[in-house]
Amino acid sequence: MLAGLLISLYVFVLALFVGVEIISKVPQMLHTPLMSGSNAISGITVVGAVVVAGRVESPVSTVLAIVAVAFATINVVGGFVVTDRMLQMFKSRGDKR
Repeated sequence: MLAGLLISLYVFVLALFVGVEIISKVPQMLHTPLMSGSNAISGITVVGAVVVAGRVESPVSTVLAIVAVAFATINVVGGFVVTDRMLQMFKSRGDKR
């Protein structure tokens, strides 16, 4: 039990460092298209979090699952807002749809 938790924590910290390193190397012009592309992955995260939330048994796990669903949903909504803002930049001034 403890070994599995330590391995999970190790993988999380390693993924955190790798993610920060990769994102810091991406030019600013590519951040928004990458964000819109990652919405599909975030959608999968929402589905996974909902599945986990439905299968947990302890109250602590339930709270963590609800937090996971909330954060994943915020990520998806934020991605769509950023994508919409990016697409607004490409519209002409006369086209206000």
